[in-house]
Amino acid sequence: MAARIAAGIICDCGNFNDYEVIRVEIGFCGPGLMGAPMIRHLLRAGHAVHVWNRTRTKADALLADGAQVVATPHELAARVDAVLLCVADAAAVEAVVFGEKGVLGRDVQRGAGVRVRWIVDHSSIPPAVTRSLAQRAAAAGVGWVDAPVSGGVGGATAGTLAVMAGGDAAHVEAVAPLIRAYASRVTHMGAAGAGQTTKLCNQAIVTSTVAAIAEAVTLAQRSGIDAARLTEALAGGWADSVLLQTFVPRMTRTDLPPIGALKTFQKDVDTVAATAAETGTPMPVSGAVQQILRLAAAMRLADADFSAVVHGQGIGRGRMSQQPAKLCGFSPI
Repeated sequence: MAARIAAGIICDCGNFNDYEVIRVEIGFCGPGLMGAPMIRHLLRAGHAVHVWNRTRTKADALLADGAQVVATPHELAARVDAVLLCVADAAAVEAVVFGEKGVLGRDVQRGAGVRVRWIVDHSSIPPAVTRSLAQRAAAAGVGWVDAPVSGGVGGATAGTLAVMAGGDAAHVEAVAPLIRAYASRVTHMGAAGAGQTTKLCNQAIVTSTVAAIAEAVTLAQRSGIDAARLTEALAGGWADSVLLQTFVPRMTRTDLPPIGALKTFQKDVDTVAATAAETGTPMPVSGAVQQILRLAAAMRLADADFSAVVHGQGIGRGRMSQQPAKLCGFSPI
């Protein structure tokens, strides 16, 4: 029997051309700076979204948008077709799904009142952990799709995130229409864990680029020129990029809102380093960036915006973010 989800359609039918149109029931765990706009896109697409967050006030803030709030992730197992996660780290993912009050907690048995069919993890966690969690979910009859994102808070708000997915092709195909409510691209990269590995590649590029931008800003400042004008001067050239246009202002101004905590990127770079060691991949640039981020954390900048990496290099104009980023827990770029 074929199963489809598309634009608010769930179809369980022998004939692929026959389908029943109904509203999709979705669970979403982790409505932070990234998660909240993703949830709003799902609601605007006509889906019913049941929200859980460790800090309930963040979930309650979405009631006015039409979301429903649950007291525990466990309640979602019997209520929804798919559960989407956007939480801090691997430990949080495991607790939300397999903990005592998790979606697939201890008293949840395969086929015993369990409605949920897919878990989509937008968190950034190690690929090996993802593969283990996917196996445990499969034992409960639930498909697992690792689907970390790129595009930041701006992309989540605009609904233009890029999603790199891992998992069984049929599962990815089934949930992709839901994800497209807030993403402009969903790319299936392979089996479980492949999406997370692709995100590590993304973060290796992003963090090394931002570190290079910080060095360029410092060089400009110490040479007596206005570093804030680098975005204008380099626009259209080889050095131009979304990262340049995003981070130069944040490294030269103090009035911009945070878009990602430094500690979140540090977590991802640590995972890059661990995966590089596991695979025997030389990554000297990422290794240097890892040390820069550790230095920044030692300077008590872990909760500051990622642009504070400029201070981790002992550079900049003495600026420190006064407003730590409060993310749903995964890297936003």
